[in-house]
Amino acid sequence: MAVSRNNLSLAIDREDTQRHYEAVVAGYAPIALGDRCAIQANVSLKKLTSFRVGGEAQWFVTPNSHEELRRSLQWAAAEGQPVTFLGAGSNLLVSDRGIPGLTIAAKELRQFQRDDAQPGRVTLGAGEPLPRVAWKLAKLGWSGFEWAVGIPGTIGGAVVMNAGAHKSCVADNLVSVETIDLAGNCERLTCEELRYSYRSSRLQHEPRVVVSATFQFEPGHEPKAVKAQTGHHLSNRHSTQPYKRPSCGSVFRNPEPQAAGWLIEHCNLKGFQLGGAAVSELHANFILNVGNATANDIFRLIHHVRGTVRERWEVCLHPEVKTIGEFPAL
Repeated sequence: MAVSRNNLSLAIDREDTQRHYEAVVAGYAPIALGDRCAIQANVSLKKLTSFRVGGEAQWFVTPNSHEELRRSLQWAAAEGQPVTFLGAGSNLLVSDRGIPGLTIAAKELRQFQRDDAQPGRVTLGAGEPLPRVAWKLAKLGWSGFEWAVGIPGTIGGAVVMNAGAHKSCVADNLVSVETIDLAGNCERLTCEELRYSYRSSRLQHEPRVVVSATFQFEPGHEPKAVKAQTGHHLSNRHSTQPYKRPSCGSVFRNPEPQAAGWLIEHCNLKGFQLGGAAVSELHANFILNVGNATANDIFRLIHHVRGTVRERWEVCLHPEVKTIGEFPAL
């Protein structure tokens, strides 16, 4: 998305930016956008994704506020850099070659603001972890988010993907989202405007990022009962899904009414391994980093599983995991 520099109100002097830019390339200094926010060069993304694979971000920043997010987007537009947004990194496969342009991590965009005028209504920052939110709501006796306790993602990513589990999903309780585009323009979108479907929304196809989301839950429940249900969902996920090895969670969408895990398991692919990546023995719709896997190992295994299922069942599995960066043609 092209953005004219004339439309930007940059608080960063162009000459200072250029000097900082040259210093970063030389490996000396970050580009400061605020007291606590700086753009850094060549940052490894391995520890920032749940697969624990991937190369470096050419440029990387973790804004702590909406204003720092806006400044980051303005810098990218002024420098002609593409932008990639990163939440908890739990639904991503980042290329071993890394990500060009500016990667913006939203993990510090935290907010938990209750609306006292409307019981059960809360606005959540894009960087809020789903398990943390689920437990906080349970302690309030607010029902409707118990299903999210075992999902290692953030509110922003969950809103974009319409994340869900146990026959529930984000769209069930979402009221609206605040978004910002690459030019720094903010827009509020209602749940209806997001055109939700199974693991899909319009946000997956537009150059904008979720800043916060407002939900309406069911207040007035006994906190002990909501916490018990939340704990039950967590125990169920831990007993049926692998959590001891790095993964992205479910790799493929379920081709309803069938289950991707069942199709993969009945292709005898449990335990199948390519390089350091393997199909889980516990749940076949999980691919694990079993030791020093590369992103290419995981990428090749995803394609092998898809091809095997298509040949055996004549069903095309669609990945939930999003690939970012360059991967080899297969």
